[in-house]
Amino acid sequence: MKNLLILILLSLFVWGCGGSLNTVNMSPSDRLSYAVKLYNDEDYEQAVNEFSSLVLQYPGNSIVDTAQYYTAMTRYKRKEFILAAYEFSKLIKNMPASKLLPESQYMLADCYYKLSPDFTLDQKYTRSAIKEFQSYIDFFPTGDKVPDAEVKIKELNEKLAHKEYYAAYIYTKLEYYQAAFKYYDNVVEIYHDTQYAPLAMYDKTRLLISRGRNNDALLEIDKFLQKYPSDDHVKEMQDLKSSLEISASK
Repeated sequence: MKNLLILILLSLFVWGCGGSLNTVNMSPSDRLSYAVKLYNDEDYEQAVNEFSSLVLQYPGNSIVDTAQYYTAMTRYKRKEFILAAYEFSKLIKNMPASKLLPESQYMLADCYYKLSPDFTLDQKYTRSAIKEFQSYIDFFPTGDKVPDAEVKIKELNEKLAHKEYYAAYIYTKLEYYQAAFKYYDNVVEIYHDTQYAPLAMYDKTRLLISRGRNNDALLEIDKFLQKYPSDDHVKEMQDLKSSLEISASK
């Protein structure tokens, strides 16, 4: 019986050592340090609880913006990108003087970037990512992540252009030609600096010719040659122009 009691007490001691610390009597800064250690140790479940508690219990303390930032980062590390975006937004909205504002703005955009799906799906998060990356660039033009934000905006715009171009392609296949022309024009007007813009003009030109609209096709070719003189389709477009002009002169 005595041995059993010793065993139980020893088990309770070991369990107590392995569990989380009692943070009730800690100062806010000590609690924050403890929570950051949990975060660095990748104990994200416990860390997010600690950071969230700090935000709630010490709203006017100097450590609250750091706790809020880490609350968001912990969600991000757990791939809970919608929740992370919400937490970063809270810091941006409620703590505009925080030194963590630039990083939070970038991370908000990156949450939406992570949520951006395949081009065939709804692009709500893609557009949100572009908007927030652009806000980062506009508000923090000397920020160290500006080059990365610019690269990601270009990548996301390519995705949106791909979606518009694909819609035009599908409408062409379905013989809904007016809708196809509309989407080809959208690609050129909205996403003129993507790889899909010259491709859209090329496909639109071919479609115009197939519909017997040769004069419109010639106008499209001239615009193409002016805008994209180095494109892979330049030689073919020049040949098409010559052919259409010869046909028109007969």
